[in-house]
Amino acid sequence: MTWKLPDYDDLPVIEKIGLRHAWGVFGENDELGCINLLTPECRLAAAKEIRQGRVVNLSLPLNEPDPPLFGRQPLRHEIFNLDRNTLDDRLDSLYPQASSQWDSLRHVRAREFGYWGGVTEDFKPGPGRLGIEHWVEHGMVGRGVLLDVAGWFADRGEDYHALKPRAVTATELEAVAAHQGVTIEPGDMLCLHFGWVEAYRALDRTARENYVGNISHAGLNASEEEARRLWNWHPAVLACDNPAVEVIPGDPAIGSLHRRVLPLMGFCLGEMLDFSALTRECRAAGKWTFMMTAVPLNLPGGIGSPANAIAII
Repeated sequence: MTWKLPDYDDLPVIEKIGLRHAWGVFGENDELGCINLLTPECRLAAAKEIRQGRVVNLSLPLNEPDPPLFGRQPLRHEIFNLDRNTLDDRLDSLYPQASSQWDSLRHVRAREFGYWGGVTEDFKPGPGRLGIEHWVEHGMVGRGVLLDVAGWFADRGEDYHALKPRAVTATELEAVAAHQGVTIEPGDMLCLHFGWVEAYRALDRTARENYVGNISHAGLNASEEEARRLWNWHPAVLACDNPAVEVIPGDPAIGSLHRRVLPLMGFCLGEMLDFSALTRECRAAGKWTFMMTAVPLNLPGGIGSPANAIAII
């Protein structure tokens, strides 16, 4: 199916909060948001990106970051005997959004105006509106495009550190894409490498423990200009290697990019994906596109899920 996608500046505005929304663009009672753009045609085109047939994992171990961020408890993994010849295991304190993860359309709302599509119900566990199981049924397979933001700054000799609050602008994203010679197409699974995973893994245990109480990192600027650029590119997925997509700490005067693009524009957001190996592969090959797949947990009513993502190059 081909969707008629309006320009950002043609989207209606919720006057009370001064923000544009794309409710109704994919039809009434839509459950998928921009995942709708992952069409059969996109999947077939993505398969043509495969040159070597090799797989690159894009997910951190379930127990990373360690210690967990944002007040979550550490994952506990128990292995036990069912009988003398059979083992089983159990996970406790599994927070689906604690490691490499997807935010479902239930994750953030636009104040009293609701979640994606204006849904205002109080969500409960189990099947229902906007649960992550709808993405599972549709499938997350498409052409991945990696923009190496950290590499672009390094090539320019700029003072940049992934664990420091640097707001990356829409103009800079466009410059990275132009530098790499890539064009973002509607339905792409857009991946942004800020270098957070590599920088975090370089910290010793004490530094990681201190970081939990003082999280900061480079990320996207949260302004309307950023939302305009992202919407007009029309990616199906926006996946980043940092914990929040947008810069942390943000500027309260600018607001939240999550609120602009998730409940109001239906973006599928990925956080803390591991693009370190993929970046090396893409840079060595001089090719920044690939086939990307992800299978979220089929958790009815889920707010988020481990990423379970791979690239096929």
